[in-house]
This record gives sequence, structure tokens and C-alpha cells, in this order.
Amino acid sequence: QVELVESGGGSVQAGGSLRLSCAASGNIYSVNCMGWFRQAPGKEREGVAAIGFRSGSKDYFDSVKGRFTISRDNAKNTVYLQMNSLKPEDTAMYYCGAVYALRCNAWREYNYWGQGTQVTVSS
Repeated sequence: QVELVESGGGSVQAGGSLRLSCAASGNIYSVNCMGWFRQAPGKEREGVAAIGFRSGSKDYFDSVKGRFTISRDNAKNTVYLQMNSLKPEDTAMYYCGAVYALRCNAWREYNYWGQGTQVTVSS
């Protein structure tokens, strides 16, 4: 069992930045990938960025590549999502996820979830 707790969401104007954090606890050795997902009203949940917690490999959804950066601090069992140049279309509930998978961008395989943190970008 893995527990994930997100923080760092908020409201920001277009062009601004936010940094999300996700702290993992429990049986963290049962997963090797952590990622960020988002879900806007009326849309399906989509993968945003993922990282191999041990390997450090990273994957990004095309629309955020170059603007968002995922990183991890192994000592703290924490992953971060630095979001720059935010756009109104980035507005969504952002969720931290975890999984044991061969590829960390296998978005549909994630099976542990945080409670979500709201990101709102105004124009």
C-alpha cells in the first residue's frame, strides 16, 4: 500500500508558475514510477509527466513539454512538478500517481493516487 499526498496547488495568472509536491509513504518499494495527472471539468484524466523514481527517466505530455519539469528527491520520497508559463488550459485538478511498470509513461496502469490539488490559471 502506498499513500500519496499532494500540495502546492493554487490560483495564478497566465504566465505564472507553481510548484507541486507529492510525498509518498507506505510500501514505496512496491512502485518504481511516480507521475502527475490532471483532470479538467468535462474531460478525462490525462497524464502530464512521469518519472522513474530509481532511474530518473522522465516523460512529458506534449502540451507541457518545455514548460513543466518533473523531478524527485529520493531521500524525501517526494516528486515535484515545476509548472512555468502556465496557461488557462492548464486549469485542472492535479493528481499524483504511482505504479510499478516497465514504462513510466504507461498512464493507464497507475494504481495509486493522491487526493488531488487544484490548479487554476486565470487569463
